[in-house]
Amino acid sequence: MESITFQLLRDHSAVGFGANRAFSYRFTRKSNQTRVSFPKLIRTSSGFRSCSATLSLIVEVEEKPKFDADKAALLVKEVRKSFNSGKTRSYEWRVSQLKSIEKMVEEKEMEITEALYKDLSKPAFEAFISEISQVKSSCKLALKELSSWMIPEKVKTSLTTYPSSAEIVSEPLGVVLVISTWNFPFLLSLDPVIGAISAGNAVVLKPSEIAPATSLLLSNLVQEYLDNSAIRVVEGAVDETTALLAQKWDKILYTGSARVARIVMAAAAKHLTPVILELGGKCPAVVDSNIDIQVAVRRIIAGKWACNNGQACIGVDYIITTNAFAPKLIHSLRHGLEQFFGKDPMKSKDISRIVSSSHFARLVKLLDEENVSDKVVFGGQRDENQLKIAPTILLDVPEDSLIMQEEIFGPLMPIYTVENLEDSFEVINSKQKPLAAYLFTNDEQLKKDFVQNISSGGMLINDTIIHVATEGLPFGGVGESGMGSYHGKFSFDAFSHKKAVLYRSFAGDTSIRYVLHNEYMMLPMH
Repeated sequence: MESITFQLLRDHSAVGFGANRAFSYRFTRKSNQTRVSFPKLIRTSSGFRSCSATLSLIVEVEEKPKFDADKAALLVKEVRKSFNSGKTRSYEWRVSQLKSIEKMVEEKEMEITEALYKDLSKPAFEAFISEISQVKSSCKLALKELSSWMIPEKVKTSLTTYPSSAEIVSEPLGVVLVISTWNFPFLLSLDPVIGAISAGNAVVLKPSEIAPATSLLLSNLVQEYLDNSAIRVVEGAVDETTALLAQKWDKILYTGSARVARIVMAAAAKHLTPVILELGGKCPAVVDSNIDIQVAVRRIIAGKWACNNGQACIGVDYIITTNAFAPKLIHSLRHGLEQFFGKDPMKSKDISRIVSSSHFARLVKLLDEENVSDKVVFGGQRDENQLKIAPTILLDVPEDSLIMQEEIFGPLMPIYTVENLEDSFEVINSKQKPLAAYLFTNDEQLKKDFVQNISSGGMLINDTIIHVATEGLPFGGVGESGMGSYHGKFSFDAFSHKKAVLYRSFAGDTSIRYVLHNEYMMLPMH
């Protein structure tokens, strides 16, 4: 925020003052605009009229200090000092911060919901189910299991080290950086932070500037509820992220695109900093004909359009089905979409908008490509002013089109047909490994073949997206869809170093282990 002083000079001939007088008014604003001009109005007995009075506006702008590499270095130094003091390692500190997050979410649920609506027009129910409740669940699980997670794991020893005992000790890595994303800006900011705190680390969170309301709210809430000596939020865009990436961290977790992930990884490599990269990809859903189609369609809609209007890294990107079954599937999808969002989805209050004008333009480009626009069989409506695109189904778009090559990340759903479902394996494997892959079938052999032959970060049979809410499963990608994983105990492990410790006494020592001169070999060992 800049501080601005307005100085108004009034002409006495127009207003009736005996001399020119100046009136100053100081306030804060975000804009760095330095001059504003507008007509002068004066009050008369019958109302207002314009006059030739002069009005000068003098604006003094105090620029917000830039967050550069020096300030980032100072921030890391302060947070590392807190970590080095040992405070974050204690069970008590970890529990106190987790309880504070739990309290924060409980007390500020309305503000969180409002911020998500401002950023994405995210419906309140969806905001609760997909973000708020998930953060609460992560906190509850960590609080319940933390004491057991922290217990060193006993392991067997060998005859070589007899007598001895051994254990694996989970120790915090140090100071970690979490760079979040915009599509689930509350969940994907706090879920990794919960894991980092559980493991005893100090944390710096960089929320996405593309979701500014949530970013600002997170900054304020972290400052209000958490220990700011060890947990900080840095708001900003490219410059701020660049300044943060120039620092030495003990681990970085980034959620976003593969393009930016390469920048993050290159910066981390300079300091040999390990990374977790949660990316995305084209997540396929293979649909057999021997299914309960009503249930399958509801679950596909829930994993596409009811999930941030397709703006989700694990959302269904495209469907593969047989030529024969495609018409029936399309008919059911049309009916299901009307049940979810009404006959005019553009007026629905139960669907999110596109996050920004640039993302809107990108999706329109995919939809309007030659040989693609004429493949729309349902939907296609758009409103640039409201940043809305209706749920859209396309049939048999060319495989070399942009919509079949790029991650869609929006409400467009291509349906690609094959002669036999087994042919879908080749289609999926011709692309980069996705973050998730889905199969709808009652064929047990097809299920086994799908699990065996399709490589993806996660996989779900006969449903979509809810595997990420399963506490015992890791969430992460493979290949182009990311590296590393977290969620639940996997979050604790992701932000911990597994230190191997072997304990021995002075008993049981034998000279055969050592290379000694002959005269020393004859001496007894003490």
